[in-house]
Amino acid sequence: MKPRVLQYGRLMPSLEKQLAEAFDLHRLVDEADPSAFLAQRGAEFVGLATAGFADAALIAACPKLKVISSFGVGVDKIDLKAAAERGIPVGNTPDVLNDCVADLAIGLMIDVARGIGASERYLRAGSWPKGAYPLQRRMSGKKLGILGLGRIGHAIAKRALAFDMDIRYHNRRAVADTSIAHEPSLVELARWCDFLVVISAGGAGTKHLVNEEVLNALGPEGFLINVARGSVVDEPALVRALQDKRLGGAGLDVFENEPQVPAELMALDNVVLVPHIGSATVETRAAMAQRVFDNLKSYFSTGKLISQA
Repeated sequence: MKPRVLQYGRLMPSLEKQLAEAFDLHRLVDEADPSAFLAQRGAEFVGLATAGFADAALIAACPKLKVISSFGVGVDKIDLKAAAERGIPVGNTPDVLNDCVADLAIGLMIDVARGIGASERYLRAGSWPKGAYPLQRRMSGKKLGILGLGRIGHAIAKRALAFDMDIRYHNRRAVADTSIAHEPSLVELARWCDFLVVISAGGAGTKHLVNEEVLNALGPEGFLINVARGSVVDEPALVRALQDKRLGGAGLDVFENEPQVPAELMALDNVVLVPHIGSATVETRAAMAQRVFDNLKSYFSTGKLISQA
């Protein structure tokens, strides 16, 4: 008998095909009334493949659930406490997306500092014959602050060294085995650096960690880059700081209420906005999909996950 697996949310077609071949898969999205379906048949499922979501209600609706495998590294929308109380391990997809997210962070830094996107819009609008585009800021040789020196934070730092940047980081606790200087105060890190890259975990513990005080410390010549979770940054405070020019600019891959983006942000030319594409390359998404499958396959074969949140 193939293990009965529930799929929550849409996944890559190739992954859905792979899951359907290996397991007795049921897509909850196909149900007209998902809640009624789970109330009646939730006890059938021993595995959950999800696009990053599993709240306490979903977990409770599957009383025989043994394992959760999530597409993505972030687990802020998975109730880890509810899973742990039931002894349900949660698999995610770390490491395989480090390079692509780090690449994007560097790209956003260059774009917002040099005004690549904004100057392209200037050119396309036919404004160049009327005058040269205003001078922008350089990135190389500047000071980089990293909020969250984990796997991706280290990958960003590695790339930033090629730009001769001076690097410091802020974590709640200092990271062992790194030569990068730890700054105990996020406000002081923001005051010191030219670029502040946010790559910390999401969730209640980091909500609005980058607040108005941090943004003011970063200042009118500083740039904020967020490739983590939108919740880490106080978005209304960010809008105000950009509008008032108390902050030099921002490069944002994530937002508080995705896929909704504040109109005030879209109206600003000192902001680079992309639709949560940090891991969105063919190579990385394929690797993430494979990890979702491999986590489930490994659990049902050995009782262990390859990567556990």
